[in-house]
Amino acid sequence: MDLKDIKAIIDLMKKNDLSVFEMEKDGFRIKLQKGLGDQPVVMSTAAPAAANGPATTGAPAESAGTKDIVSPMVGTFFRAASPDASPFVDVGTKVDEDTVVCIIEAMKVMNEIKAETSGVIAEVVAENSKPVQFGQVLFRVR
Repeated sequence: MDLKDIKAIIDLMKKNDLSVFEMEKDGFRIKLQKGLGDQPVVMSTAAPAAANGPATTGAPAESAGTKDIVSPMVGTFFRAASPDASPFVDVGTKVDEDTVVCIIEAMKVMNEIKAETSGVIAEVVAENSKPVQFGQVLFRVR
């Protein structure tokens, strides 16, 4: 499946007012889900996503002192809403589950990424305006 196919699926989702599309074929899995403001959120993995299992409760990471905020998709990482805006979060910023920490642009769609954990940003791992992979650590929270 290439970018052209995914764009066609997104167009079909918009045209038919679908909120979720999921497909798996030959070990490739893709799930598209309509996000905020009618923008589709794109998530794909090379294998079934075991990363979203019980380990995401943060218990093992908490014992190590930090929790990781990871990328739910492949795309371009942006720390702020626009080049001249302040970053959503910085080291020392308090976050909770609903705090927007960054944007990941995938196929011209801007996806707001939430912390999904609470604490204080200890480290900004990803580099602004650079590509990120699915499951890549973006931030560390303590």
